[in-house]
Amino acid sequence: MFRGLKIFVIVPAYNEEGQIEAVLAGIPEFVERIVVVDDASSDRTAEVVERSSTNDPRVVLLREVSNLGVGGATFKGFRWSVEQGADILVKMDADGQMDPEGLPRLVEQVAEGRFDYAKGNRFLDTRDLAAMPKLRLFGNFFLTFLTKLASGYWHVFDPQNGFVALRADAWRRLPLEGLANGYFFENDMLVRLNVAGCKVTDVPIPARYRGEKSSMSLPRILGSFPLLLLHRFWYRIYQKYVLRTFSPIALFYGLGVPLFAWGVVFGLAVWMHSFLFREVATVGTVMLSALPVIVGLQLVLQAIVLEIEESKP
Repeated sequence: MFRGLKIFVIVPAYNEEGQIEAVLAGIPEFVERIVVVDDASSDRTAEVVERSSTNDPRVVLLREVSNLGVGGATFKGFRWSVEQGADILVKMDADGQMDPEGLPRLVEQVAEGRFDYAKGNRFLDTRDLAAMPKLRLFGNFFLTFLTKLASGYWHVFDPQNGFVALRADAWRRLPLEGLANGYFFENDMLVRLNVAGCKVTDVPIPARYRGEKSSMSLPRILGSFPLLLLHRFWYRIYQKYVLRTFSPIALFYGLGVPLFAWGVVFGLAVWMHSFLFREVATVGTVMLSALPVIVGLQLVLQAIVLEIEESKP
């Protein structure tokens, strides 16, 4: 136990026979249960976990017959752990990139009660930045900005970091219907935590890169995540600022985004027409584009400022 609280570590695993034994062996003694969710692995992952469980009775294996995805496997592990009486849920990946020595620092943030959710941040140390593969670094920076906008947590960085700790009572408050099953799980969790009014913080925890090949496809992630984040952005605005309490933030976003989009689209159309037909646009036509862009951008920026103030830890 940790300060009288039951800590359950959930490890979603898919074809990790070469790494998972060392991951389980490194988890600190204060952890009550280590819940491995074997996500229909085709290798010997389940066999390795069962062997570990004979040496460490804390290890519990949950097996899936069909692949749920990392989010679906984590969801199953969280739900099972809450049913078993866990107070704090920790998610660790099975690939060995998450240093278990950082687990006490992560758990401490939520054990004190100031925060409901704590997540690792690999970007607070320049040495970690240098060690991170450049392509993955670029993708993280891009997705971080979009996730800040979609989730409303402007102080949070490195949203793709899956090393997280969550209070069980916060898990019970979350709107979980439709929670993402794949790699979008961490981003989606931040959106739903904001809707539920949960306090979130970053904890500096370096990652360990030892030549493992990531199963995440950066082109596929960059191609799908922006649209998912756009959907979650409007979902959060509606759920938090319209259904639960009407806020000027909803008004600013609701007017600002359409005005800005209209100004940009109309301006591009006018520019194309002028370029193709060699016609100079009138002052009135230019203003029909410029004014919506200026007013829309001001409204959006005002909404962002309000959200930054609201999300401060």
